[in-house]
Amino acid sequence: MNMHLSPQDPDVRAQLERDMADAQAEAERRQLERRRMLRYGLIGLVAVAAFIGFLLWRLNAPKPSAPPSGPPVVSVIIPGTSMVADRVTAIGSISARRDMPVGVAGEGGMVSAIRVEAGQFVGRGQVLAEIDSAVQRAQLAQLEAGVVQARADLRLAQSELERAQALVSRGFISRADIDRRTATRDSAQARVGVAQAQVREMQERIARLAIRAPEAGLVLQRMVEPGQVVSPGSGALYRIAAGGQMELRAQVAEQDMPQLKVGQTATVTPVGSPNSYAGNVWLLEPVIDPQTRQGVARVALPASPDIRAGGFANVAIDGVRAQRPVIPQSAVQTDASGSSVLVVLPDGTVQKRPVKVGTISTAGVAITEGLSGTEQVVMSAGAFLTPGEKVKPAVRKPAVPAPASAG
Repeated sequence: MNMHLSPQDPDVRAQLERDMADAQAEAERRQLERRRMLRYGLIGLVAVAAFIGFLLWRLNAPKPSAPPSGPPVVSVIIPGTSMVADRVTAIGSISARRDMPVGVAGEGGMVSAIRVEAGQFVGRGQVLAEIDSAVQRAQLAQLEAGVVQARADLRLAQSELERAQALVSRGFISRADIDRRTATRDSAQARVGVAQAQVREMQERIARLAIRAPEAGLVLQRMVEPGQVVSPGSGALYRIAAGGQMELRAQVAEQDMPQLKVGQTATVTPVGSPNSYAGNVWLLEPVIDPQTRQGVARVALPASPDIRAGGFANVAIDGVRAQRPVIPQSAVQTDASGSSVLVVLPDGTVQKRPVKVGTISTAGVAITEGLSGTEQVVMSAGAFLTPGEKVKPAVRKPAVPAPASAG
């Protein structure tokens, strides 16, 4: 059955009133929320505008003037000049000053004995190795017997000649017979000489089967073993440094060669050795290698266990002594264009000065070109200065130069 609700029904009318009240409350709540958001937005805009105005005021406000400041103060040195020796450094290989290869001088054969090892000092003519000479000694004995036989024939021919000469005056022997016996005696005497020469030849051949040192020196290498068959074509069996003298063949840059002279002292340090050895330049080779553009300075070295042929070593050669400005290493700047220093001109302006660096020692860096020693050289603030900048120089006392031999 259908039921119809009438607005006149008290329950229906109460429900409608409640719905209308809720709708009106929701509308008032939304209106209040919009007013609150609008108020917050206005407050934010006012704050942003105030902040922007503050920034504009700070930017446009007059700044207090800074007190005037003078040019920066930098430490400078007037180096003057000191007597120093230009040094040339190089690297090279160690070798014998006179390297003597020793081989077979005779006919060769089988090595029967080794008398000397590498590293030993030998005297002139000392036997290094021996080649078996049994066959040659047998031949020598045969030749010596031939000498005995030839001497016997000579004595017989001489006796017959003397007897014939005693009978020629009695007419029993003709003058032609005397001449024949004289010729027989002379022939026997000649055969004695030939036999003796053959003996001496064989003795020399036997002597040459002993490999001997041509001079006193240090044995660098032994390249032969017992039982090895050798001949004059076998090459060197030993290598000897004559007199035990060694040298360093230093590879020196072409531009440094003019600074070197024969007799200059040098300090040689073998690679891997904590020791250094004093030497001197004894020869400057006259040829520059066209490929490497280097020359060779040969430095004589003393005999020492650390100095081994074939090894590498560093060398510092004391060059020409001259008066040079010596400045601290901190004053030298290096870039792609080379070495330079900063000097302060009389008007206080900084100037960049290209220089050529020479010897580096504990006292500093010797300058070979670019400074006279009277300039005011910036000691250590070069990286913070620019050429043309005005500075106030503060002169510092230069250090006492180290000895010229310092490296």
